[in-house]
Amino acid sequence: MKKTALGLIFAALTGPAFAAAESFTIDPTHTWPYFEINHLGFSTQHGRFNKTSGKITLDREARKGSVEVSIDTASIDMGLEKWNTHMRSDDFFNVEMFPSMTFKSDKFVFDGDKPVAAEGSLTLLGITKQVSLKLSGFTCGTHPINKKSLCAADISTTIKRSEWGMTKYVPGVSDEVKIFMPVEAFKD
Repeated sequence: MKKTALGLIFAALTGPAFAAAESFTIDPTHTWPYFEINHLGFSTQHGRFNKTSGKITLDREARKGSVEVSIDTASIDMGLEKWNTHMRSDDFFNVEMFPSMTFKSDKFVFDGDKPVAAEGSLTLLGITKQVSLKLSGFTCGTHPINKKSLCAADISTTIKRSEWGMTKYVPGVSDEVKIFMPVEAFKD
């Protein structure tokens, strides 16, 4: 009887109700935000940022999580150095004054034990606005090469850049910007 009672207590203490949140560090090699924007009504142009860092916590049992991502705005890559220089200027990302943009969230939306969205704040050009990121393809497992645990997803959202004060050439260069980001994060 005592062994059964002790077993039940141990099971209760180590069960899902006491599962701790897991912590992950974003892999900058496989996490890079990119965007698309209409150019003068003729074509869709793409750009990306080559330096991203951040932390994620995830508690699938409790359906909770948080994320903090920082993007180095000077790492913008439009494919041509002259274009990169213009995008780094105060016409657009003003990297001298605002060397990074950030997304922070402590509100994940779950479908079962999988996060499907993160609601939080995007800070760009010193202005912070609420945004919702859609998460698709969320999966966790063991990396086949380095054998470390990781979780990954594809993130997307659409913003109006003018809401963050980036108004150069609007509406010729679209106000609407579609943002995508593959994310891979290794368990700490």
